[in-house]
Amino acid sequence: MKTLLRLSRLILPLFPVMTLAVILGTAGFFCAISIPVLGIEALTRSFPLKFLISAGILRGVLHYAEQYCNHFIAFTLLARIRSLVFEKLRFLGPARLDGKQKGSLISLLTGDIELLELFYAHTISPVCIALLVSVGVIVFLWQFHWLLALIAFLSFVLVGIFVPSFVQHFSIKAGQENRERFSQMNAFLLDCLRGLSQTILFGTGEKRLSMIKRKSEELSDVQKKMTANEGLTAALIEVSVFFCDILMLFAAIFLYQKQIVTFNATVISVAALFSSFGPVIAVARLGSSLSQTVAAGNRVLALLDEKPIVQAVKNGEKITDFTGAECENVSFSYTDASESFNQIEKSQNGDSVGISNPCDNQILSAISLSSPKNRIIGIQGKSGSGKSTLLKLLMRFWDADSGSIKISGKAIQKINTTDLRKTESYVTQETMLFHDTIENNIRIAKLDASHDEIVAACKKASVHDFIQSLPKGYETKVSELGENFSGGERQRLGLARSFLHGSDFLLLDEPTSNLDSFNEKIILESVKAEAQEKTVVLVSHRDSTLEICDEIHKIENGRKC
Repeated sequence: MKTLLRLSRLILPLFPVMTLAVILGTAGFFCAISIPVLGIEALTRSFPLKFLISAGILRGVLHYAEQYCNHFIAFTLLARIRSLVFEKLRFLGPARLDGKQKGSLISLLTGDIELLELFYAHTISPVCIALLVSVGVIVFLWQFHWLLALIAFLSFVLVGIFVPSFVQHFSIKAGQENRERFSQMNAFLLDCLRGLSQTILFGTGEKRLSMIKRKSEELSDVQKKMTANEGLTAALIEVSVFFCDILMLFAAIFLYQKQIVTFNATVISVAALFSSFGPVIAVARLGSSLSQTVAAGNRVLALLDEKPIVQAVKNGEKITDFTGAECENVSFSYTDASESFNQIEKSQNGDSVGISNPCDNQILSAISLSSPKNRIIGIQGKSGSGKSTLLKLLMRFWDADSGSIKISGKAIQKINTTDLRKTESYVTQETMLFHDTIENNIRIAKLDASHDEIVAACKKASVHDFIQSLPKGYETKVSELGENFSGGERQRLGLARSFLHGSDFLLLDEPTSNLDSFNEKIILESVKAEAQEKTVVLVSHRDSTLEICDEIHKIENGRKC
């Protein structure tokens, strides 16, 4: 109930539409109920058939209008929830998202959010409609006899409340397990697809297939439980409705024999109850299917409840003139961010998930260095020494455990995040390319950049000639993850982004690791030319790469040598 109530709050801006849907749905069901009642009146009395025909036509129109309103609400809210989730991911990343399974996130962004449609389109309005229709039928039967009204009340409670509550007891756990298994399957299949070449290379296909089969069987077992619960729901509904109809029939006959009610009242009361179970049956059938929606809602709300490790600054200080950067006695240990999403996957109640504990190993310890304006600062060290981590701290992807980092003399935690991103450019070891044209992939560094600006940046990155050699040039489509380009080509496109961004502080993490000596020389010359107006921090383990640096700092085991 806590999860459903939180999801319901999102409807408040669309409350007038929801109210209209309930009114239309209630009126539609009353039209449906009136058809057999008016039919009996037409058979026993002089009653115009046009009212009967009008009720049938009006029922169809009202049902369509109700469904239109409900689905308008559902799809509007799903779009809003997707926006909230994407916005949350943007604020959580990259620190809180480090190590999280991308397949699980994809499952949440697609399957889990899509399942909420059942709640918004087929739960809230139908529950209200069932309540109003039930009350209306009970009041209608009360005018004949209180016993008939009581039987109707007990019938609606049995079918609409007791049956779904009973089934929900068995289905809620299966629904949660189904979403977890489905998420795990997505993550595993994504890993298999990304590592397909390695699977073929090392001949591990049979093992992968057996694991897929095992996970499929586990998911199938859970889905069988859910199917069994749905079958149980249907059976209980049919038995309950049959029992209630028989009870009403015998009660009406009994009252007729006692001459308490007329023959017309006997037939009409039975027909009214027989035709009024539609709304409560619709609610009862939600019992088993709603368990998945609750589980999906838990996962979505748990993600929205996540607290970012690094809080974005909106009303802080601005950088008007870049004068350099400085690190003083900086120490840092990574937090186990991957544990966070594992807790989301296991969340059962939608409560916010606690922040994980820091790892024992310290990555950086009392690091101090300065990066003056118009200088190239080299950082050299073995793999795992903390070089890349230092750049992430300068970008404020993480906050240092102790010590201070300043940009233009201002503490990095007090600078507006947007200003910080404009001031800095960061080229990582692995360049992420989107499934779009080459030009649009580079333009993300400066959305209003002209084609000439993009060409100039690509020339600096020594990638212009390569792009021109492609059949469609800058309009060439990049495949998923840039797999139609080599590592060196992706790396040069990443450098082109950095040059286009035009920031004053350039952070380069192994920018030439995938390049041959010829292209490395060209790019380093471009970096050196850029450094006449910018500050560059260049991380590399190659002595040849660091030759352009004005000064070199060596880091070993998180400490400056």
